[in-house]
Amino acid sequence: MYVLNIGTIEGILPENVTRLSGGDMATAMTSLTDAWLCVDSDGTIAGFGPMSALDVSSLQGHELIDAGGGMVIPAFCDSHTHIIYAGSRELEFEDKIRGLSYEEIARRGGGILNSADRLAAESEDRLLESALRRARDMMSKGTGAMEVKSGYGLSTESELKMLRVAARLADAVPARVVSTFLGAHAVPASYCGRQGEYVDYLITEMLPAVAAEGLAGYVDVFCDRGFFTVEETSRILEAASRYGMKPKIHANELDCSGGVQVGLAYDAVSVDHLERMGDEEIEALRGSETIATMLPGASFFLGMPYAPARRAVDAGLTVALASDYNPGSSPSGDMRMVMALGCIKMKLTPMESLAATTINGAAAMELSDVTGSISIGRDASFIITRPVSRLSYIPYAYTEPFIHKVVIRGHMTD
Repeated sequence: MYVLNIGTIEGILPENVTRLSGGDMATAMTSLTDAWLCVDSDGTIAGFGPMSALDVSSLQGHELIDAGGGMVIPAFCDSHTHIIYAGSRELEFEDKIRGLSYEEIARRGGGILNSADRLAAESEDRLLESALRRARDMMSKGTGAMEVKSGYGLSTESELKMLRVAARLADAVPARVVSTFLGAHAVPASYCGRQGEYVDYLITEMLPAVAAEGLAGYVDVFCDRGFFTVEETSRILEAASRYGMKPKIHANELDCSGGVQVGLAYDAVSVDHLERMGDEEIEALRGSETIATMLPGASFFLGMPYAPARRAVDAGLTVALASDYNPGSSPSGDMRMVMALGCIKMKLTPMESLAATTINGAAAMELSDVTGSISIGRDASFIITRPVSRLSYIPYAYTEPFIHKVVIRGHMTD
């Protein structure tokens, strides 16, 4: 496949670059105007260059796509989602409008526990059907790789059910799918007042069952006020490490919880949310390999502070932006909106926001050696836009349709 008459290719990186930190987020990705791009038969990028150097007459027999002057950018890499769930929570949306906080809704049996009750009653096939619908919607909006968490099961049976759905999802779509076990998302109602016992159950029964089926390479814990303590998080991460599961931590959404520090102590791949991250956490992350993943969709939907992306980038951190797609606090997987919020609310430049939603999102899933940029040998996962004047137009005109075509691992999406 050849894509011809590309106005500009944005997001080009050398093949050996797998993340961008600090000032490199604004400068390392390069561009090429009036270009072509070739997709190999294995779904990777075989080459690209200027149209002036291409003999179009020699391409007979190849599939040709005319970009019509549109831009090519890497497909988005969404490193934090909860897209396997049963039903929606618009009634809680009305509660939020009336002024109830996220924590107040949770104390009333809403939030995560509401989703857990619904998921327990749903079949695996029905869960797959709804997750496929969401994943396809995400792909149609330009997402080429996604992390999928469990966490609405809160029992061995239901957590395994979610992770089996994630495995089936990975087989059903061209996008790359990474699975994370989040049994420590909340304490189920059946363990009310016995949180320590639930942590014991998670460690002794749930983790071994997940590991035995090879269903998740990562473990997550909601380490925050009202959820799991630093000490409980440490116990879970220590146990998960014995099964080779790497940490990805929910941290500092509701308070300066210590989640960043415990994540760093266990070499977390990423610490996520970070709406309450202060100078101490930024300094702790400086120079580490752990990626600071921020979720502006949750801030937008819940009316919470936005994570300090500008300060984090200025401090030299590796910052990723993800959707947090879930039924309660961020019911959208539109990464174009996430990129726009990165600019509008978090004061990242358009190029920094592109880096945060592509190569750094891929790095937060340990996929950046195979996807997340326009690089020879990486996935041919990219968006062909309608003709736009420059990259900044995409987050600037944040509701205007901008996609002409989406290619994921060499496959044209519907």
